[in-house]
Amino acid sequence: MLSAKLTDASTQQTYYEELKAKVHQRVIELLDLTVASSMAEEQLAQELSNLVEQILQEGKVALNQRERGQMVQDILHEVNGLGPLEPLLKDDTINDILVNSHKQVYVERYGKLERTAVRFRDEAHLRRIIERIVARMGRRVDESSPMVDARLADGSRVNAIIPPCALDGACLSIRKFSKDPLQVTDLIEKRTLTPEIAELLRGIVRARLNVLISGGTGCGKTTVLNILSGFIPTTERIVTIEDAAELQLRQDHVVRLETRPANIEGKGEVSQRDLVKNALRMRPDRIVVGEVRGAETVDMLQAMNTGHDGSLTTVHANSARDALTRIETMVAMAGFDLPSKALRHYISSALDVIVQLSRMSDGSRKVMSVQEVSGMEGDIVTMQEIFKFEQTGIDQNGKVKGRFRATGIRPKFAEKFQAMGIQIPNELFDAAKVYEC
Repeated sequence: MLSAKLTDASTQQTYYEELKAKVHQRVIELLDLTVASSMAEEQLAQELSNLVEQILQEGKVALNQRERGQMVQDILHEVNGLGPLEPLLKDDTINDILVNSHKQVYVERYGKLERTAVRFRDEAHLRRIIERIVARMGRRVDESSPMVDARLADGSRVNAIIPPCALDGACLSIRKFSKDPLQVTDLIEKRTLTPEIAELLRGIVRARLNVLISGGTGCGKTTVLNILSGFIPTTERIVTIEDAAELQLRQDHVVRLETRPANIEGKGEVSQRDLVKNALRMRPDRIVVGEVRGAETVDMLQAMNTGHDGSLTTVHANSARDALTRIETMVAMAGFDLPSKALRHYISSALDVIVQLSRMSDGSRKVMSVQEVSGMEGDIVTMQEIFKFEQTGIDQNGKVKGRFRATGIRPKFAEKFQAMGIQIPNELFDAAKVYEC
């Protein structure tokens, strides 16, 4: 028989979790899960409501109408969803869900981390939810394979890691997929960039310059990549290559490719390098790679150097100069045996523009720098900065204060703009024009 109500707040929560577990177990015993999986959500909710009501009456448990409704909703999430994570997934203000343990769940909201009251019943409960996520993607997670990358049906990116690699219990990270992707006007409104930077980036993409977007984790690289991809003319054929499909291109002529990990037998892996090589045989006008982090860097540079102008990709780096160093390191690690000077010349010939992003201390994202890769001087790849953001302080509310401004340098690729009929006014590069934010 189900136990009676308790009074203390924390004890009530424990009581509710225990009650929910018992009701859930009883629901599984009574409900035909095969039939339930084929029901519409409204029909399933009604069936569960009747079943939960029956179970509570059998156990002589007194819950008010709100508590009964909450119980039905929670059981529905357990049966047909991701349990306690479902409300977080439906909250559009949340960008990331970070499960540190079964009793500690954080979210990122408006660029800031905050702890939630959400918790799992125990470690086994959390593990079941992780297994449900990865099973839908044909993946597995166990002691022999304790780390897994997957994605939800809506495209949200998932990473899970379990013991023995995770010392304090299973961990789960979900980067939510934006149902309504940001547009360039949104970034201007959020002061991520200025109208002048946006106009220049539009011209850069239209002029088929090769762009590398650089920045740290969570700084908005994929968002900017998505926006730049939107500037590609609809008449061109685009091939996108990603580890987890996040790009949301609006053009019609788009071919989307996604990597695949090895199966249980360790076979069948399709890497980014395999996809980049294959993309070259698909007659692309543009190749968009979600992120380069390994040997595929070689093939991406070869594509940029052999007629696939206007390609776009991202890389993890703290500055534009670091981005070049990281590209050089990844090429060297891939076994591309060239003298250092020749390798740098190869990189400088492939890349035209580097856009550096950063996530500030208040959670906002900024385009910190737009730089042109201008060539070589001796053994060094040379760059010239066109726009930059300078932080000047922090206000009383903790918001970052600073200013965007042009450096006054007119880039060499302005000549290519002119040859292609892309109009960029000289005032765009006026160093006297400053945007305070």
